[in-house]
Amino acid sequence: MQLENMSADDGAIGAIVGRTRSFIREKILPYETDARWGDHGPTDDLRRELNGLARDAGLFGPHIPIEFGGLGLNAGACAAIFEAAGYSILGPVALHCAAPDEGNCHLLDVVATPSQREDYLRHLAGGERSCFCMTEPDGAGADPSMLKTTARFDGEYYVIDGIKWLITGAEGAAFAIVMARIEGGPADGGATMFLTPMSAPGIILERRMETMDSSFAGSHWVVRFEGLRVKPDAVLGEIGEGFRYAQIRLAPARLTHCMRWLGAAQRAHDTALTYATRRVTFGKTLGQHEGVGFMLADNEMDLHVSRLTIADTARLLDRGEQAGTESSMAKVICSEAIWRIVDRSMQILGGVGLSREQPIERIFREVRGFRIYDGPSEVHRWSIARKALKRENENAKAAVSA
Repeated sequence: MQLENMSADDGAIGAIVGRTRSFIREKILPYETDARWGDHGPTDDLRRELNGLARDAGLFGPHIPIEFGGLGLNAGACAAIFEAAGYSILGPVALHCAAPDEGNCHLLDVVATPSQREDYLRHLAGGERSCFCMTEPDGAGADPSMLKTTARFDGEYYVIDGIKWLITGAEGAAFAIVMARIEGGPADGGATMFLTPMSAPGIILERRMETMDSSFAGSHWVVRFEGLRVKPDAVLGEIGEGFRYAQIRLAPARLTHCMRWLGAAQRAHDTALTYATRRVTFGKTLGQHEGVGFMLADNEMDLHVSRLTIADTARLLDRGEQAGTESSMAKVICSEAIWRIVDRSMQILGGVGLSREQPIERIFREVRGFRIYDGPSEVHRWSIARKALKRENENAKAAVSA
């Protein structure tokens, strides 16, 4: 069945969402105590085992193009499925819709040449992992214009030199998408994306970074490129168009982050609700105390607003709009709301919420980073304000001219 044009309200999608919810609760939650899920993410052995369970359930790769064995669903349909998967932090890993692979899959589907689709997208869709190398220690990240990694053409190869950090999933990745600045020639200074196997000479995994989150397979790394040589057919898209392609990747990727982490927030809220109905203090259940009740109500509202925001932005993306501003707003609205939900839920549980007796402690550590990666909330607010001011200035000039 061709599902890619169906909305999240269609019966077929609703059935997949229901199956995903059951799958996560019955098959994936028991793995949350598996010793193979450590401080640097699930091991590759655990990841592949979870992928196998998702394949058996017919849930592997909701976003992956049908031609490569996925379900080929659009953003609106993925919203509810990714949220359901995110109820366990291991859920997106199982469905192979976690970052950075989901975002790289979308980018390759839109930009890659036919041969690149076969060499890279097919393997990614089949369960291999990838990484996206853009962020740098001294610049490129929130401000990609500070890109320092260079690519110099020597007449036969592009030679790439530079250092990246906070590169998610670098260990064990089959390939990388590398952002570099062209050095020399007519495209001098133009940001460009390159595809390369991670096994290529000149790629050095310098060190693993110690971070507070532990949900990403392959963890986060400092990656050094020293004389990495790639042929011209390794260019992803066009020379000098790297920033434009980054937006093609990042706008939907921001939204899918919102979807997945919203599932984790729902889990935290459900845990707090259960505790509030059972814990008795000062003669009544915790939830009957007005202060706790208000926190639960605020959680419900934050969940509701986040879902509406995600659905609206997904609708724009599915219509073929870039939705850059809308995805920025969704990223801020949802990341801040998700943080509040998890923080309130931990507060409701009190001391036990700080312990690993309950899932909230881990969720708390995982979602904190969402307010930073994919652009800190403050950068998005700055961008949104700048666009609003520009729009107002243009309206004022138009009024004067009229």
